[in-house]
Amino acid sequence: MIVPKYRRRKFYGSLRVEIGKILRQVCQQKEVELVEAKAMPDHVHLLLSIPPMVSIANTVVFLKGKSAIRINRDLEKVKGSLYGRSFWSRGYCVSTVGLDEVMIKEYIQNQEKHERDGERGLFDLE
Repeated sequence: MIVPKYRRRKFYGSLRVEIGKILRQVCQQKEVELVEAKAMPDHVHLLLSIPPMVSIANTVVFLKGKSAIRINRDLEKVKGSLYGRSFWSRGYCVSTVGLDEVMIKEYIQNQEKHERDGERGLFDLE
C-alpha cells in the first residue's frame, strides 16, 4: 500500500485512471509484474510480483520515485499543482505473499465494498 502526501482524495475520475497507467508503465521499466491494483480515495493497494533476487525496498523506492516524477510532469498540466514535487508520502506498507495470493487479490478487488460497508480490512488491527 502506498499513500499520497497528506492523504488527499485525488484518485477519483480521470486522475485515478492516469495514475494507474503510470504505475503500470513504471512497473514494466523495472520488470515487475503488477498483478492487481486498486486506487482508493486516499491510498493505493498494489499486488506486485517481484523477482526473488530484487530488493522489495529498492523496488518500492523506484516505483514511488519514478511515478511521482511522471505524475508531476504529466498530470500537473491537466489538474494544476497536485502536491509540488513530492506526490507520495514517506513510507509504505508491504507484506510478502505466498500461498495467500488469491485471498490478497480478492481483498484488493473488493476494497471499495469493504470500506463502504465499514468492515475491518485484511491488515486492520484487532
